Amino acid sequence: MAPKTNPGRFFEDYAVGQTIHHAVPRTVKMGERAVYHMLYPARHALYSSDQFAQGCGLPFSPLDDMIAFHIVFGKTVPDVSLNAVANLGYAEGRWITPVWPGDTLRSVSDVIGIKENSNGKTGVVWVRTTGLNQHDETVLEYVRWVMVRKRDAATPAPETVIPDLAQVIPADRLVIPRRLDFSGYDFTLAGEPHRWADYEIGEQIDHVDGVTVEDAEHMMATRLWQNTAKVHFDTTARPDGSRLIYGGHVISMARALSFNGLANAQMVVGLNGGAHANPCLAGDTIRAWSEVLDKAETDAPGVGALRLRLVATKGGEAFTLKGEDGKYLPHVLLDLDYWALVPL
Repeated sequence: MAPKTNPGRFFEDYAVGQTIHHAVPRTVKMGERAVYHMLYPARHALYSSDQFAQGCGLPFSPLDDMIAFHIVFGKTVPDVSLNAVANLGYAEGRWITPVWPGDTLRSVSDVIGIKENSNGKTGVVWVRTTGLNQHDETVLEYVRWVMVRKRDAATPAPETVIPDLAQVIPADRLVIPRRLDFSGYDFTLAGEPHRWADYEIGEQIDHVDGVTVEDAEHMMATRLWQNTAKVHFDTTARPDGSRLIYGGHVISMARALSFNGLANAQMVVGLNGGAHANPCLAGDTIRAWSEVLDKAETDAPGVGALRLRLVATKGGEAFTLKGEDGKYLPHVLLDLDYWALVPL
């Protein structure tokens, strides 16, 4: 009799060209926002107030961009990273269509790259994931690559295919939500006076605040996104007996902390790249700093774009990232390169 349970895919189960339709679509409503704002100090006004969003040309406030990311990502875990050793990086991410309360999201992934590691026990798999709503409109797309265990180390290595990925999404490929208009932007209600012109390329911002993370809250968040990766829940899944904090939890915490200094970076619309540099564990205090990497104007009225590096740390000196050997310093948790929309 065939087994009824799913042990997850191992490295041998992937091949370039595969398309994986992920199970369990999810209808999202205001409950997701309430829990998200409870878990993280999220305060960006566009995602907090219908009235503020309407003043920016939208019909009402969409759900936070990272809610869309987490839900689309979570759908992929049982098929992509259930047996992962680590989630290694991101590229070519774009938010295409806002997610509104009542939308139903599902995910589809295409395997675009594969490479066995030299130890013969693991390999790296690249997937391009698309999140779709109930109208089959793309809400989000991104590439990520994951280190996955092999089922049998004796299995011959597949032919290596490494995808050619853009280092940066050109500003003219960013999708601006329809009708978005910052020409009448209310800086008082947003919380800070700083507009696009006030930021300079190369400027660094220490976001000051910190949040100590605990197991209970990160497991609640990870369950909320229906992420079933063993390393986040099962203490026997890691040699040191700890639960690894979900990398997306660190992303959302750092993004929320960046409000202090980037309150007007209202919408994340592009993900150029990202790395989870070191593991985050319960008891770590997450802090964040940002660097302005680039600036661009857009065709939307009053709307500019900032390319930002967001770095999350667990201590250490602000604005330090890598050592002389080019490797991330031990206190660095996250290095994220993204585009955000700000008022001109």
